[in-house]
Amino acid sequence: MAQTKIDGLLFKEMFQSGAALLTQNRESVDALNVFPVPDGDTGTNMSQTINSAVKEMQAKNAVSVGDVAAAIARGALKGARGNSGVILSQILRGFASALDGAEDIDCALMIRALRAGADTAYKAVMKPKEGTILTVARVMAEDAERNCREMTDIVELFRAILKSGEAILKKTPDMLPVLKQAGVVDSGGTGLTIIYRGMLAALTGEPVEVDVPAESARAAMPGEFVDDHESLDEITFGYCTEFIVSHPRPEMRDSDVVRLRKRLERIGDCVLVISDLSVVKVHVHTNDPGKALQYALELGELDAIKIDNMFEEHRERMAKIAAEEAARQKPYGIVCVALGGGLVDIFKELNVDCIVDGGQTMNPSIEDLCEAIEKTHAQNVFVLPNNTNIILAAQQAAELTERNVVVLPTKSVPMGISAALAFDPEKSVEENRAAMVEAAENVHTASITYAVRDTNFDGHDIHAGDIMGLVDNKLHDLGHDVREVAEHLTEEMVTEDKSLITIYYGEDVTEADAQELLQALSEKYDQCDVDLQCGGQPLYYYLIAVE
Repeated sequence: MAQTKIDGLLFKEMFQSGAALLTQNRESVDALNVFPVPDGDTGTNMSQTINSAVKEMQAKNAVSVGDVAAAIARGALKGARGNSGVILSQILRGFASALDGAEDIDCALMIRALRAGADTAYKAVMKPKEGTILTVARVMAEDAERNCREMTDIVELFRAILKSGEAILKKTPDMLPVLKQAGVVDSGGTGLTIIYRGMLAALTGEPVEVDVPAESARAAMPGEFVDDHESLDEITFGYCTEFIVSHPRPEMRDSDVVRLRKRLERIGDCVLVISDLSVVKVHVHTNDPGKALQYALELGELDAIKIDNMFEEHRERMAKIAAEEAARQKPYGIVCVALGGGLVDIFKELNVDCIVDGGQTMNPSIEDLCEAIEKTHAQNVFVLPNNTNIILAAQQAAELTERNVVVLPTKSVPMGISAALAFDPEKSVEENRAAMVEAAENVHTASITYAVRDTNFDGHDIHAGDIMGLVDNKLHDLGHDVREVAEHLTEEMVTEDKSLITIYYGEDVTEADAQELLQALSEKYDQCDVDLQCGGQPLYYYLIAVE
């Protein structure tokens, strides 16, 4: 028999199954990353993003697909990491917009949701590239619109969607030369098809092991009610209603108390109904306290009625918080992303307000960046991502705050340091933006690291363990000796107009080895000032800035 609809509970199971399958295949998706540096890879970023969505979904007692999808979208946005995670969060955001207000999903609504997800993701990326997760999402939507409009069996539709996604995924190497050189398909698109495969498995009843973090499961379990109005950030039901059925009718039974509880749950939340059949104590947050009282009157006489307007409490609290916030706000704040004790100390010396752990191993989430922006308590906040894979997340974070946020396109830590040095609290926002961007763009950065897997990139055969030299995030040199690669990259960057070379050595480099490199570069480039700093960064032996 054909299945024509998906209700909220099944939708939860399907999404959880998709998240679990992606988590199980995280390392396989990571292995598809073309560039083999030890960054936070696509599979890792997407799985952390989707698990944040699962956690939010489980924490909400949503029953309609519209409410479930809204929780998923909110959780994904809060936990989005890296470009792939941000794009996935936007797909889920568009999906949720199409499902808004829906009790269940049929084939027609599913097709509209696919289109909304793809459109929203494309709008979030300034310069969309074909051959990526964006293409996979778009083609699945287009194929469904073209070929599946007459379908009524939701299982058949999901199979068609997955078949379409896997077909376009195989074509991604023909769209992006870098994929073809490496002999792989797009990693983000792979992650998306894995999610749909997991959802289909739950829909058809095929076994998929679900591995939900313990803290997520705990968040979903109902606990003892504590009425703490001060903890409310958003109010759905505005009247805290409490009363006692002090003299129940003699014929009242436990089933009547259960029925009262269920009726109250339909008109509010935070429902507490306790009874020993001699008295019934009731608490509920609702927008219709009169109806709650009317339901309870069917059981007996009411006493100790108390109704608090939480909307007014909320307004007063928000006004107080806003006044306190305005009183302690300052004109400017700076947020940067860095990893490594030495680099963190450098940014602190430059009076950066908030330093977010991240950079080359664990891309911070949008929520991490939002929290850092808010912690500055500044009207205008400059954000230094210091990594190409963090810029998009920073831009999304900027849209979620009411502060005036300027995301500077710093693609490396040395660029971020130069930008911070150019900041002048006496200048306007636009003057600072221009000066900081100019300072950052005058810096060329060499990064020396190692390959984590065998691959072919840009005509280079790369083997695990090779020393890789990058200039401004582009591969320039391969070798087997860290110092030789460092000297060769410096030679490529130093020109007659350069006057300063700064070496930041990582946690895997001894101070003695770093001093030897300092000595060699100082002797070779006597027209430049050569400075040595302990960066303490993991994975990257050296970061060398030339300006």
